[in-house]
Amino acid sequence: MSSDPWGRVDETGTVYVRTAEGEQVVGSWAAGSPEEALAYFERKYEGLVVEIGLLEKRVQTTDLSAKDAQTAIGHIREQVDAHHAVGDLDALRTRLDKLVKTVESRREERKAQRAKQSDEARKAKEDLVTEAEQLAASDQWRVAGERLRALVDTWKGLPRLDRKSDDELWHRFSHARSAFSKRRKAHFAQLDAQREDARRIKEQLVAEAEALSASTDWGPTAARYRDLMADWKAAGRAQREHEDELWNRFRGAQDVFFAARSSVFAERDAEQGENLKLKEGLAEEAEKLLPVGDLKSARAAFRSINERWEAIGHVPRDARPKVEGRMHAVERAIQEAEEAEWRRTNPEARARAEGLTGQLQAAVDKLRGQIEQARAQGNTSRADKLERELEGRQALLDQALKGLHEFGG
Repeated sequence: MSSDPWGRVDETGTVYVRTAEGEQVVGSWAAGSPEEALAYFERKYEGLVVEIGLLEKRVQTTDLSAKDAQTAIGHIREQVDAHHAVGDLDALRTRLDKLVKTVESRREERKAQRAKQSDEARKAKEDLVTEAEQLAASDQWRVAGERLRALVDTWKGLPRLDRKSDDELWHRFSHARSAFSKRRKAHFAQLDAQREDARRIKEQLVAEAEALSASTDWGPTAARYRDLMADWKAAGRAQREHEDELWNRFRGAQDVFFAARSSVFAERDAEQGENLKLKEGLAEEAEKLLPVGDLKSARAAFRSINERWEAIGHVPRDARPKVEGRMHAVERAIQEAEEAEWRRTNPEARARAEGLTGQLQAAVDKLRGQIEQARAQGNTSRADKLERELEGRQALLDQALKGLHEFGG
């Protein structure tokens, strides 16, 4: 009979293994010595040890599912419980029991992890839905459209939830995208319609602008071109493929007209420049008649100068007031000399001047009295009003006194 700490072979060749519950029959051995029998079943034990070790490693380091791990543990346990090996089978059972707990613990961890991932995925998808619903109301068509496409890619990268939750969130997400697409489509359809209207309007404007390009009615045509430009701006933009072509035609027609006008105006300006020099010479000749000495000869000389003045054409508009003002000043001086001469030789006019002066003096004196009375009564408003009236009457009186003085000269 042969034995070791974990097993023995009796005289009949039966092999036993020692366990906590007592000896258990391992099997029979007839081909060889008892030592060989123990060695054979010990090797089977070592095989179980290796198999358990490998399973422990897989459980710890791989994604082996709990179900597959439990199946593997059950297979090894069947071999251990069959007592077909010699060794510390109780230690193997202990390791298997511990491994069962490890598998259960890892299953719970994975379950919790999956639950956490599911919660995170739900939160992420809810955030995507919320953002998509906000973007659905946006008018930033390009930016919002690109962002919605990015959200779809993000959604695809997230794990699925339970079917009901996932379908509900996807329905909201899809509805938001559809609402945005519908609004964008309607917007661009309206924009296309507006641009088509703008194209038709601008074609009409171009046609009129081209028809006006040969006009020589400079003022009204230039004004009409300004109106056409205002209408052009108000029409909005046409489609890109039409806008530039229409604008080039519109602008080209204007350029033809304004170039022709500029050429004519340049010739006119040159002619008017010469006219200005002639009129400045006549104004200088007229100014030499002052001060008026011989009224008759001054009048005749001015008439001759004025006839030559009228025969000359237009001068530049900005120079006209100055040069005409010089001639008018000479003309007024001659007229004043004539009036003074008439007053000196007209007794009736002197009498009328004296009468007017007396009337004005009386009116001024009366107003001054009324002003003093109003101020004494504290009626400031009436006094101020009478003061303004007095200023006007006093100016008339001063003028009348000046004329009366001329009679006496």
